[in-house]
Amino acid sequence: METESEPYVRLASLRQLHQVMADMNTARSLADTLQTVADGVITALGYEMACVNLVRPAEGDLVVAAFSGNSAAEALITGRVGSRESWDRRLNMGEKWGDLVFIPHTEGWVLDDDDVPQWYTDGPAPRFEDEWHPSDRLFAPMYTPGISGSSCGELLGVISVDRPRNGRHPGAWGREALQMYAFQAAIAISNARLRANMQRALVRLEREQQALRASEESFRQAFEYAPSGMAIAEMGGDQHGRILRTNDALCRLLGRPASAMRRYSFSDLVHPEDIGTLLRTSAEGGRAELRLGRRDGTYVWVSLRNSVVADAADGPRFLLTHVEDIEERKRRELQLAHRASHDSLTGLPNSAELRSRLSSRLCRRAETGGGLESLDAAYGHPAYDANGHGFDFAGTAGGSVGSAGSSTYDGYDHHVHTVAPEEGRDDGAKGLAVLFCDLDGFKSINDRFGHNAGDAVLIEVARRLGRAVRDGDTVARLGGDEFVILADGLGKADAQDLAVRLRNEIIQPIRAEGRAVRVGASFGIGWAHCGMTADEVLKSADERMYVEKRSRPKAHRRAG
Repeated sequence: METESEPYVRLASLRQLHQVMADMNTARSLADTLQTVADGVITALGYEMACVNLVRPAEGDLVVAAFSGNSAAEALITGRVGSRESWDRRLNMGEKWGDLVFIPHTEGWVLDDDDVPQWYTDGPAPRFEDEWHPSDRLFAPMYTPGISGSSCGELLGVISVDRPRNGRHPGAWGREALQMYAFQAAIAISNARLRANMQRALVRLEREQQALRASEESFRQAFEYAPSGMAIAEMGGDQHGRILRTNDALCRLLGRPASAMRRYSFSDLVHPEDIGTLLRTSAEGGRAELRLGRRDGTYVWVSLRNSVVADAADGPRFLLTHVEDIEERKRRELQLAHRASHDSLTGLPNSAELRSRLSSRLCRRAETGGGLESLDAAYGHPAYDANGHGFDFAGTAGGSVGSAGSSTYDGYDHHVHTVAPEEGRDDGAKGLAVLFCDLDGFKSINDRFGHNAGDAVLIEVARRLGRAVRDGDTVARLGGDEFVILADGLGKADAQDLAVRLRNEIIQPIRAEGRAVRVGASFGIGWAHCGMTADEVLKSADERMYVEKRSRPKAHRRAG
């Protein structure tokens, strides 16, 4: 009877086994898969108790991840951990049934340092040879998919079973079924773990993408609505510096639409005098103060600050430029600098600025001449400073005094020495004339008509002097009613003609406080040359002015 019914029992078991395996592979999560594996042992393989011990990837030990068949035993050992060393000892004990490991109750395998989670029951000795004893243990190791056999592959976990319903050790078919079940369970658990890892990765990726989108949106908001100008430009390659994107603040500052800005680079917009400054600050962390061109042709002072951003880890690099309007600050700075170097009443360079400009022309060579002059003659040094620039004596009353030299000299500076025409000779030599002017009759105007009238006279005299000199000459107010003119490239006769022309300008009637007044002027002509200090030059011109003043009758001085 048993022989006749065996094929039917095996067919039913196969159908049940097939269903359980299908359930394992359709579980929704890793936890559900593990529990389905434990339940399937009870449902399809005919055991009353089953436990799934899973290897923890990080730690390497095994944890009781699922239990089925006995609620008391489940509460006792679920979640408990056994060391890998103890499990390795167990899997190397007992009898090998293919991939299965059977440890009979007679083995005496319980050791003092064994920490494998277990339940323990006892019972009478077996009545027949293959009867199951409560202390028997049967383990089905699970290995990574695609690798079969206990001698190779990575251990994924162990299924331990107990209490076969027929009370007997499994036969050949039962052992084969349990071994095949463990193999399929390993595939299902690996797939479930892979799905769990993928789901975690997808969740993490989605969070990262959300954070990236939030970061990009924050950057866009900060970029677009920043109160100061912002621009993104290409970095490196043929299009280095080309503007890719600008915000509204920069477009408003320069009066140019965003579409037009994309046709430019900063080098197209910068003031020609500031192009060198821009090139020196085009790298990361570069800072510069320079002028950018507006659409209407004017320029605005800005502060540029650069930083480099990358599109991806190894992607293209871009230059993020912060542009701050500093026009008002620059205007104040220039005003302060002008006030420090110019007379507040007339707008002319003041005494300090005059001495600075004069000192910049004079080196400290010995008056006897020698080595330095010889070097200049031998190498033909032009009138440039150590940086290769001509000196600029810009003043309110004129442009720059040309053919200047540096204020100091060493063996490497290119300096053309300032030389005065020789006394008693008029051989056409040219030099730097210093005309010291003192107004005659100015004190009486202050005394009779008040300081407002005196100020009006000084302002008009300054205007007339500035109008009468050449572009490049300097007119400065030394103090009170004293003025000094620096005129380069003049001979002795030229300097005398200039003094006469200036005096003729000054003696014309001046309108002050509703009345016409007159002042005269006395001029002393000094000559600057290297080896002198600025004060020595001014003192020389001042002394000559007093000689000239004393040599003229008082009435004639007032009349000019």
